[in-house]
Amino acid sequence: MAITLPQGVEVLAPITPAYADILTPEALAFVAKLHRRFEAARRERMAARAARQAELDAGKLPDFLPQTAAVRAGDWKIAPLPADLLDRRVEITGPVERKMMINALNSGAKSFMADFEDSNCPSWDNQISGQINVRDAYRKTISYTSPEGKQYQLNDSIATLLLRPRGWHLMEKHVKVDGEIVSGALFDFGLSFFHNIHYLRERGSATYYYLPKMESHLEARLWNDVFVFAQSELGVPQGSIKATVLIETILAAFEMDEILYELREHSAGLNAGRWDYIFSCIKKFKQNRDFCLANRAQITMTVPFMRAYALLLLKTCHHRQAPAIGGMAALIPIKNDAAANEKALAGVKADKDRDATDGYDGGWVAHPGLVPIANEAFAKVLGDAPNQIGKQRPDVQVSAADLLNFQPEAPITEAGLAMNINVGIQYLGAWISGNGCVPIHNLMEDAATAEISRSQIWQWIRSPKGVLDDGRKVTVELFRALQAGEVAKLKAEYGAHWTKQYEDAAKMFDLLTTSDDFVEFLTLPGYEYID
Repeated sequence: MAITLPQGVEVLAPITPAYADILTPEALAFVAKLHRRFEAARRERMAARAARQAELDAGKLPDFLPQTAAVRAGDWKIAPLPADLLDRRVEITGPVERKMMINALNSGAKSFMADFEDSNCPSWDNQISGQINVRDAYRKTISYTSPEGKQYQLNDSIATLLLRPRGWHLMEKHVKVDGEIVSGALFDFGLSFFHNIHYLRERGSATYYYLPKMESHLEARLWNDVFVFAQSELGVPQGSIKATVLIETILAAFEMDEILYELREHSAGLNAGRWDYIFSCIKKFKQNRDFCLANRAQITMTVPFMRAYALLLLKTCHHRQAPAIGGMAALIPIKNDAAANEKALAGVKADKDRDATDGYDGGWVAHPGLVPIANEAFAKVLGDAPNQIGKQRPDVQVSAADLLNFQPEAPITEAGLAMNINVGIQYLGAWISGNGCVPIHNLMEDAATAEISRSQIWQWIRSPKGVLDDGRKVTVELFRALQAGEVAKLKAEYGAHWTKQYEDAAKMFDLLTTSDDFVEFLTLPGYEYID
């Protein structure tokens, strides 16, 4: 469909009549303004990431920043929260897919994070259909009829909607402004804000966001600058936008106060994004010969570095009158095995009981069937109160050494190595087929968990500590031998469903794992495989 594009804007993908309602000249002009105003600063932040990584590769360890000590010591609070965000005891997450959004909004959770990022494959159709679905969800007109004729529509009472745009490192290759590809973050935010903020403001609400993958308070400052500019451009009162930051990188853990401070007018707290956090630790210390983590299954929220991170986040948030939201329990209900299902549900219960008892204000689940379990855990400690922000934790004292206490280092097993290969290939195959949220071995996998799988193997191969419990060193040869076996098993299991995308995934997983150059995010080369 031909539409008149603003000057300097190119759209390198089809614009259907439905897409034209999102990609209006006015909306694209707004995205272009964001690009022209903030792209240079975004590139500076990405260059700063690379420079910081070079320091870590050279052996420098992170610490709390001396130049921001006054912020950490200051007596400041974030701005008051809107009524929509006072009670977030259970949050459900999922991609911006129509049926899944309806189920999530109807799930009984207090909030739903609709995801343009890790649980969503960023194909053109997924991103623009997602914007349509978000628009319809805000207006409560979203509905869906399955191929079998089953109808889905919203209940009278639904979850509060929050959106997660892509991180600063991801681009939207289908749209250019002045010859430059636009940022995926600005594209996702710009379209959702432009089309929905006035509608929501008229109804006493606003657009609420989750901000992923940040590594410093300067990246949070950039988001704050974007929010201030966007509100000014559209004539919206400053502070209307509220955003929760996912602390899912080890470097951001040292700057939690500073991140809240930068966004204090727009802050809705912090979230313990545990899976990406583990990946970040592996990535940041991949060249450190003293660093090596055990099998992924051993890295729970109770190991030393994860426990320190979770408690520091909680203490920091409540000190600043900000919500602290617990991370994802990746376990999902198991339909055909009662014993395994009971074990999975017990794991979710233990996770949410710990968060609630610690003082968290809510936690994430990946499946509607887990909402009652999480709700019960928080109801026990909250009662009729909306949150636990008043629960301060002066007893929590976390040092840099605590955040860097990377245990356990063992066991690393052949089964753990094979599982990483199996999960990585299955997830990548699904991702380049267009699906970013995949149940694998009774866990809900997204890009973050696949990142752990491939980065662990990369690091085990190169670390002197990357030794199996039977004494064998993890090598490229061992990896490839095990990968051949896993591919053969998966081919037999998938049968006719083993498509070219899975063959491509196996090749890409091999390249990601054996290449001397560590690829920052698997979604970057993966993006070349999708339309």
